Amino acid sequence: MTAPIGAYSEIHRACAVCGNADHGAFRIRYQKPTFSVWRCLRCGFLFIPPEYRKAVDYTEYKSADVAKQVAKADLWMKTERNRLRYEAIRRDHPSGSVLDIGCGFGHFLLTGLELGYRVRGVEMCRANAAFVNAQFDIPVWQGDFLEYPETERYDVITLWDTLEHMDRPDRVVSKAARLLAPGGTLVIQVPQADSFFARLLGERWWAVGLDHASYFSSKTLPLLCARHGLRTVRIRSSIELKNVLVYVLLPALALSGRGKRTLEASERQKAFNRMTRKPLWIRRCMARMHHAVYRALSRLRIGDEMVVSAVKRPRPRSCRSIKSIGPL
Repeated sequence: MTAPIGAYSEIHRACAVCGNADHGAFRIRYQKPTFSVWRCLRCGFLFIPPEYRKAVDYTEYKSADVAKQVAKADLWMKTERNRLRYEAIRRDHPSGSVLDIGCGFGHFLLTGLELGYRVRGVEMCRANAAFVNAQFDIPVWQGDFLEYPETERYDVITLWDTLEHMDRPDRVVSKAARLLAPGGTLVIQVPQADSFFARLLGERWWAVGLDHASYFSSKTLPLLCARHGLRTVRIRSSIELKNVLVYVLLPALALSGRGKRTLEASERQKAFNRMTRKPLWIRRCMARMHHAVYRALSRLRIGDEMVVSAVKRPRPRSCRSIKSIGPL
């Protein structure tokens, strides 16, 4: 569709990625019954205008029932899966401080703690933040990251499947860049809008929905990072095999013959708990198989998510020398 962006009053803002403010340089990419996905013609960034997402509330994103099931989950499996995420991080930062934005139930932070990092989390959902504080005694700041105090600097900042939920990803990346120490790394995992599966499925792609405000490609996310002083050093294809299991396979098996069309989040976690309640040697085999498949698919660039690592550029020497001289 080619309806002008001016059809909606609240969309009148610059593109979050390239800064395009020409209202005629936006078009509808996907038209859904209750919302539209728009495309910036300058850079290709896809987004859902915030006026469609006013009812989305992340403070209650997960319920107490989900937290109860997560507490029963096998902790070894949770941390072992997250060790895979630390592989690339440890090459650049074998130690240091880690801030995880949208830390969920905190298993990435717990894994970092076990590996010797100083960890801290930010989480919008009240149930998630309370869970991490109570179960792991890890400091988690509950609230909107844009209001998070800028009193410390971190060696690594991560957003695992978080940035796509943000209406203003430019402000999030800008703030993350300010919180990074010089030479620090920002690691972002998001659904990849130019992946094979996204291009194949179009508007039927699983990531297209009101829950996701921003849709990044392997071009637009590095562009956003560059605008805020971050140099992309690595882009890796990713596929969350656990999500395939939990959101596709297990619901299909559990709902067959029930007449239901969806499986509640607590039911999905409960089914995963049953599946992974095995002797340790079996769980080790499952983890090795998971890691081998994940690495192979990543090398082959088969996946519908991507992990982007971007480094904070040090301030140019000329700028430092000018500052030291003082005003002329």
